[in-house]
Amino acid sequence: MGTKSKFFVDVMSLNEEVTGSCHLCVVKMPNHETIKFIVDCGLFQESEYYKYNYTLPFNPDELNFALITHNHTDHIGRLPLLAKLGFRNDIYTTELTRILMYESLKDSCSILSQVAKRNNTKPLYDADDLKITLGLVKEIPYYKEIQVHTNVKVRFLDNGHLIGASMILVKITYPGEEDINMLFTGDYSSNSTFFNVGRISKKIFNLNLTVIQESTYATTYTDSIVEIFEENILKAVSENKTIIVPVFSLSRAQEIMLKIKNIQDSGKLDKTIPVYLDGKLSIKYTNIYSKYSYMFKDTAKNFFPENFSFVDKELRADLITNTKCKIILTSSGMGSYGPAPLYINNYISSENALIHFIGYPAKGTLSRKLKNAKKDDFVKIGGVVKQKKCDIEYTTEFSSHAKLDEILTFLKQFSNINLLLVNHGEHDCKENLAKQVIVNNLCKDVAIESRSTFYRINNNGLLKELTTKFL
Repeated sequence: MGTKSKFFVDVMSLNEEVTGSCHLCVVKMPNHETIKFIVDCGLFQESEYYKYNYTLPFNPDELNFALITHNHTDHIGRLPLLAKLGFRNDIYTTELTRILMYESLKDSCSILSQVAKRNNTKPLYDADDLKITLGLVKEIPYYKEIQVHTNVKVRFLDNGHLIGASMILVKITYPGEEDINMLFTGDYSSNSTFFNVGRISKKIFNLNLTVIQESTYATTYTDSIVEIFEENILKAVSENKTIIVPVFSLSRAQEIMLKIKNIQDSGKLDKTIPVYLDGKLSIKYTNIYSKYSYMFKDTAKNFFPENFSFVDKELRADLITNTKCKIILTSSGMGSYGPAPLYINNYISSENALIHFIGYPAKGTLSRKLKNAKKDDFVKIGGVVKQKKCDIEYTTEFSSHAKLDEILTFLKQFSNINLLLVNHGEHDCKENLAKQVIVNNLCKDVAIESRSTFYRINNNGLLKELTTKFL
């Protein structure tokens, strides 16, 4: 640390915990040229960090390009803000992420407009900013090295997190200098329910690397996950209950559809029990999944349950009032947006209902609020106060994030990790991963990222740690 270098990269994370993913990278060249780029540009969803959505600690018009790991709002939700503030250069991602991004950003634009109207403020961005953004997106095929700048090459590597997701290998070059290699894992998973995940070449495993690694479930081991969803659903059906399953529109909705179909096919779930999917974006994504199902494993090509229906406004009104046994999948996964609050508001005080969350409950969201509430507690949903009488369950069995043991197995494959930067996790998760990496001697240096610090790196890893000005 402290070594002088004329060729280095300053890496800064803009997110403090899980959502709002964005890395700013500032490359300094021996000829005094500067290259600036970002990896992801996500929306903050935790209430305590939501204020950060409105500002960026850099000038977007100074960025040379942007790289996107995958299509989740906490990784792409602020891209149109870049355009609004002057960014006009290329945004690189995979083909399927580009296709999915179109629908995702339209939905975000609509939601942010509604939030702004309620709060009597200006929206974060508008349809014009969105149009500009979508026009900047360029597709990159998996595994092909692409020159995105005179001194920067990138390679998108397969990632099981969801369709179109990638890890991104960034190679920064300068004549006479050792290449600086950085691997951004994005939200990482080594496997997928829907597709076979391609392998990384041995050549990449042997590179001198700085790895920027997510840690969302770094306090959880795979063998500690108890699969309870099927049991809970069947129990609720046997009691003739209405079952509400808040789902993330992309990947999780389709995975739960497949799970229910498999339970039906096993003969355990009566196929006459109706299954519904509500949420415009969920339905659009499901149709995209269906269109590209030829790419899926044979076990996932047909993921539609029997007696399945998409929900429109007319059908929704009926589902909210009737008391028949049914299964309703509805966005959003954390319960705060989309049709989910309508269903939760209606069924939370019913003893004849089960609300089953199947994903990460971020701080400040409705799912976290309900998780912390006990039976018969009073909870506020929007401005309405309700008494919690329904059953509420949670499971992490469908998480598309690697658990601690899977992360460690992944990192052990690399021969020369000079620096591991831990990000995208609650504080205890980031700290636990850092400790385990040290215990397992997986890299030369490990650091925990936050908004208050940036790291200067070169080919040999960490040069120095510096304080940022954007707390």
